[in-house]
Amino acid sequence: MIQNAFSMLMDIRRLVPNPSERPLSFALALTRAFIGCGLFLLSPDALALDPLRAADKEIPYLLGLGDPNEFLSFESRPTTRSVELGRFLFFDKRLSGDGTIACSSCHLPSRAFTDGKAVSIGINGQRGHRNAPTIVNRLYGRSFFWDGRAHTLPEQTLEPFISPVEHGLSQRDLLSVVSSIPGYRRLFRETFGTDVAAEGIAVALTHFQWTILSGNSPVDRFDYRGDATALPVAAQRGFLVFRGKGGCVRCHAGPNYTDEQYHNLGVGWESPHVDLGRYSVTRQPEDIGAFKTPTLREVARTAPYMHDGRFKTLREVVNFYNHGGVSNPHQDPIMQPLFLSDDEREDLEAFLNNLSGQGWQQAVAPRVFPK
Repeated sequence: MIQNAFSMLMDIRRLVPNPSERPLSFALALTRAFIGCGLFLLSPDALALDPLRAADKEIPYLLGLGDPNEFLSFESRPTTRSVELGRFLFFDKRLSGDGTIACSSCHLPSRAFTDGKAVSIGINGQRGHRNAPTIVNRLYGRSFFWDGRAHTLPEQTLEPFISPVEHGLSQRDLLSVVSSIPGYRRLFRETFGTDVAAEGIAVALTHFQWTILSGNSPVDRFDYRGDATALPVAAQRGFLVFRGKGGCVRCHAGPNYTDEQYHNLGVGWESPHVDLGRYSVTRQPEDIGAFKTPTLREVARTAPYMHDGRFKTLREVVNFYNHGGVSNPHQDPIMQPLFLSDDEREDLEAFLNNLSGQGWQQAVAPRVFPK
């Protein structure tokens, strides 16, 4: 064993750079070797070369959410490398027609991955026509976009790049931009064993977004653990309204507080140019003006609300539902006046304010990007 160790030290001594050509002591050789290894591991590009980073990325099981392993694709398991590559791509403004827009421009971590605008702003200051929804808990999603036109997250995640209003690139442009950056070419080879490809971009971004979760909220601790101290009394009363008189659980159901279905509430129906919503995808009359039920996780942080961002506060949203929405020929029959008292509406708002949780705060922008 001692002889093997001595041979290893001799090998290290021979491999360590020595511009002076003078004999190195073992101590100095080892010091240089370890410093070199440290610099290698700290280098942004070198991070992808560390074999330990190729291990599967564990998605945490947060209180209130389902087991993530039941939702992960067997064909596409996230790894530490793929998640990190997705994080680079998500925050990189170079991946747009004018170099000003990243995915994070409309999905800011500081706003629970929304942007605080009624509708999002793309390249050259262009305005979109719908509000940017939060991307928390998209691991648990079954359809994507307000109108559900994407069936999978990888499918959804490429569309903003080729939208002339958002990133303003063609798919060819996107691949050209990413491929022109040596650091990205290296990361794709080390992550997927391939050159830069649209599929790899979609998968990496999907894997990163799967790590953006929200659970273990005060409501979860009260609901699942019976911790009465976790939830203020007013919010406890609001929880009863939510499940009872308010009938909110008819659409905002399950661990993610959404049925992932589409409903016409009457939002925007007074406008001369009605957004047809789900109908634009299905062409079914019952889908006219219907939009997907958003998650209520982090709802206190994700104003403004509705698909057109018309409501600035939760109180406005609660009042809208209390009045039964806006009547129209295609309104969902579940939309009826609720006749909630002022106190009940206040308690319901207190409940909603306590659906802020944990699991997304670690998803922050990189300090440096591949070069």
